[in-house]
Amino acid sequence: MLDLKICPACGDRAELPVVEGERLVCAVCGHRAAFHRLPLLALTGPSGAGKSTVGPELARRLQGEVVVLEQDVLWTGALRDDVDGHPAFRSTWLRMAAMIHQSGRPVVLCGTVVPAEFEPLPERVFFSRIHYLALVADSGVLARRLRGRPAWRGWNEPRIAEMLAFNEWLRREGRSMSPPVELYDTTTVSLADSVEHAVRWVRRVLDGEIARSSAS
Repeated sequence: MLDLKICPACGDRAELPVVEGERLVCAVCGHRAAFHRLPLLALTGPSGAGKSTVGPELARRLQGEVVVLEQDVLWTGALRDDVDGHPAFRSTWLRMAAMIHQSGRPVVLCGTVVPAEFEPLPERVFFSRIHYLALVADSGVLARRLRGRPAWRGWNEPRIAEMLAFNEWLRREGRSMSPPVELYDTTTVSLADSVEHAVRWVRRVLDGEIARSSAS
């Protein structure tokens, strides 16, 4: 089965998946199934820092190498109503990315997330590592970008203030998180430069994963 939480032998659905090396282990019947345990790459950061413009260019530049996905396509229904860090929303994305990984291509997930929202989840075991690159910006510039967005996106002043606080917190604490979040400031750089930086980051991360796998 593509859903890695479901045992292909007995059909049990694991709430706490068990992984040993490159094998999924069913806690009920003991079945061991090989699977692709790839790295997940999270392109994160506050709204307005550039994820939505960098993401499509990443998909174009890296076609055939990775699958680029936009987090907000699942920000709907009961998943949107989830609270306290949105664990059901985050878990659904991890399950989706893990299924896509079975095609052999790593996923780059574009959306606002930090390690504390992914790392404790049961589905985290499906990935060798999760790497984070955050696009950030000067808060004044970020505020102007958000105020300039179409009205349907709902960027009122309280919501903007909340995003600015997140931006400042991420700029201050990102590098000390576990795992650390790399930061890239888009305040004064062009879209082309931001895309180029993200492309180099993806390829550097994947080359590092290959080197670690070869050494183990």
